[in-house]
Amino acid sequence: MGQLNIPSSAVVYVDTAVVIYSVEFNPAYWQLLQPLWAKLQANEIGIVSSELTLMESLVVPLRNGNTILTNTYEQLLSAQISLVPISKTILKSAAQLQATTNLRTPDAIHAATALDASCTLFLTNDSGFRNVPNLPFVILSEVLAL
Repeated sequence: MGQLNIPSSAVVYVDTAVVIYSVEFNPAYWQLLQPLWAKLQANEIGIVSSELTLMESLVVPLRNGNTILTNTYEQLLSAQISLVPISKTILKSAAQLQATTNLRTPDAIHAATALDASCTLFLTNDSGFRNVPNLPFVILSEVLAL
């Protein structure tokens, strides 16, 4: 298993999968993501995501009536992660990305948000982000395979 290399002072974008893996203690990714959360707690890095992450992460807990999990997501996404609003600028950038890379709409919004926020690292488990120019991504499954 490889290790996640997160430079100090990084601004790290986490997509919805990373949030879900962390909150729900996904056995395949929990240990890999520990350096991310340790550096955040030590104030060595900042973590950013789109407001879209809030919506995407709440769907299953709300569907299942799991108020504890719903509250856990809301707490993490309001207290520890800086959520970037979905603005017209981001939507226009997302449209351009979708037109040139064939990303799905949510993924295009995530990529456009990360680029707009000048993130130095984009954590995901979706290889589709490989096609986004100037996006410094890390695909978690590839790190695990090292």
